[in-house]
Amino acid sequence: MSDTEKKTKININNVSFEYVDKKSKYEALKDISLEIKEGEFVCLLGSSGCGKSTLLSLLNGMNKATKGEIRVDEKLVSGPGIDRAVVFQHYSLFPWLTAKGNVLFGIKQNGKNYSKKQRLELADSYLESVGLSYAKDKYPAQLSGGMQQRVAVARALALESDILLFDEPFGAIDPKLRLELQELVSRLSVEKKKTVVFVTHDIDEAILLADRIVVMEPGKIRTIVDVDIPHPRKRDDLVGKKKYEELHKKLITSFYNHVEENIYEEVFL
Repeated sequence: MSDTEKKTKININNVSFEYVDKKSKYEALKDISLEIKEGEFVCLLGSSGCGKSTLLSLLNGMNKATKGEIRVDEKLVSGPGIDRAVVFQHYSLFPWLTAKGNVLFGIKQNGKNYSKKQRLELADSYLESVGLSYAKDKYPAQLSGGMQQRVAVARALALESDILLFDEPFGAIDPKLRLELQELVSRLSVEKKKTVVFVTHDIDEAILLADRIVVMEPGKIRTIVDVDIPHPRKRDDLVGKKKYEELHKKLITSFYNHVEENIYEEVFL
């Protein structure tokens, strides 16, 4: 099925959002519109403070748009739901549960009427999919940061949601493990046929993962770039290739131009 034939999974329509306190208000997003197709992997790319994590929080339902609306499968998003699973930057595992216990929690939340035996088997299979069968009885404190994020991915998959939301999940992980996790998420999203929205400020990460890259500047979308490179992708296969270099250059130009413009405005205007 071509991209034009795929149905719209997420529809963000003229969305604005303001943070308000007793003394002031700050418009974090202004008139954002974006359609995301079923099975598409979209990266929100931008510098810190541009609103990409705020937009993800609206998709998750943790915050409500000041103006406009977000729909998933044509239904209005009015709060969190099991149709959207989230993996955060900071490890969000329950410390009193083992790796398997954390995944079982996700399975119990997905609303499916599985037997106890089925739940245990599913938990094992999800941990196997992220390469952690050997660590199923370990607690989060006994796991490295990379291992904890693997468990978080397994738990998100266990919710059996069509949509996965990632908020810079690998930002605090060393480069080697980060690459392994990027390739894991890329592979699993294709295998499990998920619609993914992934927040990042890393251009290479966005190219490795995304079908489309939404480049954001403060409060709005600057440009949207298609990544016409077949999946699955591996970093070593991409670097040095003409298509990769052209795409990388295009994104750097777009990304850093708006950063320089903002610095100029802050310093000189």
